[in-house]
Order: sequence, then C-alpha cells, then structure tokens
Amino acid sequence: MWVRGRDRSVTGMSLRLRLRQALPEALRARDKVAVSALRATLSALDNAEAVPVGAAELRGVALEAAPVGAGATEALRRELGEREVLAIVRAEIDERLDVAAQLTDSAHADRAARLRAEAEVLLRMVDGPDVVQAPHSAPGNSSPGAVRRVPRPADM
Repeated sequence: MWVRGRDRSVTGMSLRLRLRQALPEALRARDKVAVSALRATLSALDNAEAVPVGAAELRGVALEAAPVGAGATEALRRELGEREVLAIVRAEIDERLDVAAQLTDSAHADRAARLRAEAEVLLRMVDGPDVVQAPHSAPGNSSPGAVRRVPRPADM
C-alpha cells in the first residue's frame, strides 16, 4: 500500500481494501489531501452499498410493534463487486477533476490545486505508480498541475 510516493506491493488486494489500508497511513503521515480524498471515496462506497428503503418501510410503526434489541433494525447491505468499486472511485476522480477545471478564478486556485491533488491520490490507488503530476509546460495540458497518465518504461 502506498500514498503519495510510498510504494509497497498490492498484488491481489481489492481496491476497497487498499483504500481502507491507505487511510491510517495517510493519517499517520498527516497528509490532509490524502485523508480527505480517501475518506470521501470510502464514504461514497459505503453509500453505494446502502439498500433502498421502500415507501412502506418509511411509514412508522406503533411503538409497541417496533423491533427491540441490538441489531434489530440493521438492514443487509449490498456487496459491491470490484468493477462497481472501480467505477465509483473513477467517478470520484472525474468529479474532482471536473470541479477543478471549473474553478478558473484566481481566488479559487488553492481549492482547484487541492482537488487535483486529491484526484492524483485516487489515481495512484487505481492505476499504480505510473500516474504522475504533469509539468505545467506539457503539450496539451489545459491547466497547471493537471493529472495525466504516463506510461511505464516497460509499456513504451
């Protein structure tokens, strides 16, 4: 597992598990950007697992008919497959990059840079160490600090 340049083998680990294990590392490193990105993404995954509540269940029941005891009101949650997890994480990345691209005013430059940095953290979790911060002068780079995929030497 790694965050912001800390590389360890993650072969065979699910993306969700890598995200969960990266969070305490980011907390220990006091990496606010990584902590923010990881917490928000894990929350999005947890929200996606929630089971929709039917209209009949929304109507209350009489107090005497209410379930009692530990876990009596717990509902089963959906289990997301690796493809669904990947799709949610990619949506989180895209959302951050889209919002950063919309923040063109110089007053919002810090917020845009933070969003790009959060997207970079998530891209590293998804793609591995071949994702780097693109230089400002890179051809086709529409915004400073934009994130782009760079092929590994073995891919060239």
